[in-house]
Amino acid sequence: MKQLRTRLNRLHPDHKRIAQGAMRVAFFLLIGKMAGAIKEIAVAHRYGVSDIVDAYQFTLTMANWLPVTMVGAFSIVLIPALVKVRYAGQPDRARFIRELQGWIVVLGVLLSVVTYYFWPQVLQYMGGNLSSQTRQASTELINAFAPAVLLTLIIGLCTARLRAHERHINNLLDSIPALMILLAILITPGNTSVYPLLWGTLLGYLVQAVWLSALARKADGGNGGWPRPGLQSAQWPMLLSAAGIMLVGQIAMSFVGPLDQMTAARLGDNANATLGYATRLLSLVIGIGAASVGRAALPVLADVQSRGNPAQARSMALKWSALMLLVGIVAVMVGWLLAPWMVKLLFENGAFTPEDTQKVASVLRWGLLQLPFYFGVLILVQLMASQNRYKLMAIIAIANFALKAGMNLILAPVMGAEGIMLATSLMYLLSYLCYFFAVLKYGVATKTSST
Repeated sequence: MKQLRTRLNRLHPDHKRIAQGAMRVAFFLLIGKMAGAIKEIAVAHRYGVSDIVDAYQFTLTMANWLPVTMVGAFSIVLIPALVKVRYAGQPDRARFIRELQGWIVVLGVLLSVVTYYFWPQVLQYMGGNLSSQTRQASTELINAFAPAVLLTLIIGLCTARLRAHERHINNLLDSIPALMILLAILITPGNTSVYPLLWGTLLGYLVQAVWLSALARKADGGNGGWPRPGLQSAQWPMLLSAAGIMLVGQIAMSFVGPLDQMTAARLGDNANATLGYATRLLSLVIGIGAASVGRAALPVLADVQSRGNPAQARSMALKWSALMLLVGIVAVMVGWLLAPWMVKLLFENGAFTPEDTQKVASVLRWGLLQLPFYFGVLILVQLMASQNRYKLMAIIAIANFALKAGMNLILAPVMGAEGIMLATSLMYLLSYLCYFFAVLKYGVATKTSST
């Protein structure tokens, strides 16, 4: 124990910042994921593997893909910019944040209206073999998910502002939509319509957005004022250039979720619901295991880069990546053995049958294969983002999606939903290899502009 304490004391302060941030994120994520797991138990008990769950999974993925894509792209480029603007004067910082908020509101309102208006076309062209009951339920659910588009963008901006200050309470608040859905199910016993899911989702996003906005405003020193679109801040030229490049890669990767939903919809037999249960259970492992380190690392690596020490940043990233790769391998071995037990413990009750348990566990096992590569690559992604290597990241993202799309076409007809998960695992293997060699080649470059 004494030797371990000595080793920890010898760690570089930046390693300690990542480790401490990761522990805070993991703690908040664990609480949040527990809330999500309880929600999933309630959904499984109430709805089982059914048309309602098919509709919820399809609507959630398809309606959220664009705002989530934009949040992913903007967060990666925003956090380094927000780290830099922390050292600017109060007026410049306040102006930049007001302008950001203004554009997010404008964009969010437009996307919400477009999502609601074009949803019938989405169902028609991307719904595959979804049943008429599933399509009707999705039409009702879009009444919640369309306004949630605006709320998702607001949540994403507030999250980026908090992460720039190395504050990670947002990971705990991510559980609010799950808690609201759980509450909606509990207060409507016997109601198997879409409305507990609809109202729980909408209220959850609303509460989360309001709460995060208050926390972000406090973290930024109480910068107030109404959101006002504008481009007067000195941060905009570099940010827009980087965001445009990054958005290309994020759009490519964002199609993975809708692609899986469309592929599963063509399989029929509630494949969407089966894939959804396995994916959400897998996200519990991914969230706690990898996201904790990845979310904690970007502001630290960006700060190290801004101090002019890229060699230190690369060394840190490679060490953390190797550690996370080993953690992922252990997670696969343990998860493969425990998959049926985990699914049974969480879901098998009420409308969720033992046959459903076997189907979901089988899909989950193939999804577990992605863990080592997902865990290992996440920290390398943060390093490239801290160096503004957005063009390279976009190229890798497009290559990842191309492989994923090809593997879905080949594996899904042969293996079913398991093939969709295996295709995802192969995609992350390619991603890890690309980023690993990119870090070896470019990781010590002092260039900070977009490449």
